[in-house]
Amino acid sequence: MHLEQFNAAGRTEAADSLRPCLDIRRWIDELAGARPYPDVEALLDAGRGAADPFTPAEIEAALAHHPRIGERAQGNSAEARLSQSEQAGLGEADAAVSEALAAGNQAYEERFGQVFLIRAAGRSREEILTALNTRLAHTPEEEQTIIGQQLREIAVLRLEGLMGK
Repeated sequence: MHLEQFNAAGRTEAADSLRPCLDIRRWIDELAGARPYPDVEALLDAGRGAADPFTPAEIEAALAHHPRIGERAQGNSAEARLSQSEQAGLGEADAAVSEALAAGNQAYEERFGQVFLIRAAGRSREEILTALNTRLAHTPEEEQTIIGQQLREIAVLRLEGLMGK
């Protein structure tokens, strides 16, 4: 979908097109409700600030759609395809890095009760592992803030792709 189509679409169609970017109703409603956008950059800017801050319940619901880092998203939904594409750049890692990511994911889930989330696009497995190990030392409150930021980064990248930019 291009910006012209998004601006001209009915509210339901516009909202539905945004759902694979970030399935948080307030975010979707704010972006769909603020149409028309003069250009893609204005839409992306709106995406960076919409529904800020996300509530813990919104974050929990959004995380339900994200696979563990280093694991491939299952299914053929638009969101699964986007996640597969985003993690495709991670490439193959040596066994030690893959094992460390798996162990780090497990430790993160035990500590914070949710999946570790980071924008994978443009990052190597080693960079992600370093970030994971650093974030294990955070408080739950610090992590909620970071997860909200990561959800936004992922959403804006997906929105950019949706708009063909």
